[in-house]
Amino acid sequence: MSVHESPARNVADLVRTSAAGDPQHVALIDAATGASWTWRQVDGAVDAEAARLVAAGLSRGDRVVVRLPTGAAFCVAVFGALRAGAVAVPLGPGQPPRELERVLGDSGATLLVGDGEGATGVRVLDAPDPDATAAGEFAAVGSGEDVAVLGYTSGTSGVPRGAMLSHRALLANVAQCAALRPAPVAAGDRVLLALPLFHVYGLGPGLFQVAGAGATGVLLERFDAETALAAVRRHRVTTVVGVPPVYRALLALPQDRLREGLASVRLFTSGAAPLAAGVLDGVRRGVGLPVYEGYGLTETGPVLTSTLVGGLAKPGSVGSPLPGVELRLVDSDGSPLDLQEDEPGTGLVSVRGANLFSGYWPDGAHGPAADGWFRTGDVGYLDADGDLHLVDRAGDLIIVNGFNVYPHEVERVLCELDEVAEAAAVGVPDERTGETVKAVLVLAEGAELTPDEVVRHCAARLARFKVPAVVEFADALPHTPTGKLVRSRLRGPLT
Repeated sequence: MSVHESPARNVADLVRTSAAGDPQHVALIDAATGASWTWRQVDGAVDAEAARLVAAGLSRGDRVVVRLPTGAAFCVAVFGALRAGAVAVPLGPGQPPRELERVLGDSGATLLVGDGEGATGVRVLDAPDPDATAAGEFAAVGSGEDVAVLGYTSGTSGVPRGAMLSHRALLANVAQCAALRPAPVAAGDRVLLALPLFHVYGLGPGLFQVAGAGATGVLLERFDAETALAAVRRHRVTTVVGVPPVYRALLALPQDRLREGLASVRLFTSGAAPLAAGVLDGVRRGVGLPVYEGYGLTETGPVLTSTLVGGLAKPGSVGSPLPGVELRLVDSDGSPLDLQEDEPGTGLVSVRGANLFSGYWPDGAHGPAADGWFRTGDVGYLDADGDLHLVDRAGDLIIVNGFNVYPHEVERVLCELDEVAEAAAVGVPDERTGETVKAVLVLAEGAELTPDEVVRHCAARLARFKVPAVVEFADALPHTPTGKLVRSRLRGPLT
């Protein structure tokens, strides 16, 4: 039975259905130890975890923080919380104590499963045992519009907020992805899960897709190119769910080793941040396969578009909407653009679909409008094929003397310099122009470059108001765990 025909109503039903369909099929493999669990074993461990949470005092709707690294225990903890009727709040185990306290306070969590260091005012439980067996079958509690996951946004442009993702939204996105042909994950696939599962990208397109298809997840706690290559080869991985830093790191390996080590892979996907054309071309040359890009947000469960829809990996494009997702471009007041009049039609990306969140915690504020449409905060345009190209985040827009400057346009020009390994452009206050462009560059190893050389390069290629007025150099740029640039940390003095 395919996932979009599945009777699943609670996200944990994905595990139950896979266990019923092929109980002896391997569900999870720990890449570090080689330990593995079948879907029947995982389902039993999820039952045991749900019973443990209830015994610890859990009531329906309580928030449970899961603070564990990518691994079998994380998977059991999340599915167990969902089966017990809790709202799962996935968090990274390495988060600073201040951030942990902020999320605990905001969510009102009553239980924390895993790393409790720095936690106060909440009961802490050890990580679940993925080898545990249940005394009996635990009937799932909660479904439909009940909140399943409270996903805290990355906070790249402000304070993170908890997006309320219902069972309906998460299951809809699993079905929307599964409706693609060919499906990104099929029962016979072995999927490398090397992304942080506490992030909605690793959780949805990664873990939930694997469970929905009854496939096999190969779990890698921390991505390292050498370790990942060894895991792919040893466990015959067929699908890689990646982000741009994953592919950049793989391309740093010798090409002959890369091609041999990835020989079993049939599909590479990437999301969470733009994939540079050079990386896309590099993987195609080195491995002989394209990387299909997608786009989404925590608030959208998360996937909205993919180049898999059209079957063509197109540099600079994140593809077309998934089946069941509507997408249109709107102006600042939400009115749809007249593309005939405004061609090429750059505007705010607005979306509608069953995969959308229920608003922000705790009261559902700023969710989809009454007609179901939600403005993402991203700016983009549609090409002649109807594929979406993202220009920038609306909040990252730099306005110089009333003129719009899109950071990505400046960054593309900066990266044309051979000496530049990575570049970022942000807006900083300016008394005369309102804002001005600041460039922060990471140089290639052994390279030298002066601010004047950078400005001259940009002045020959950009309008005057787009040329950086401030140029600074850094050893590295700040990124979220999934590779998204944190521009807010670049606007002030670099430390």
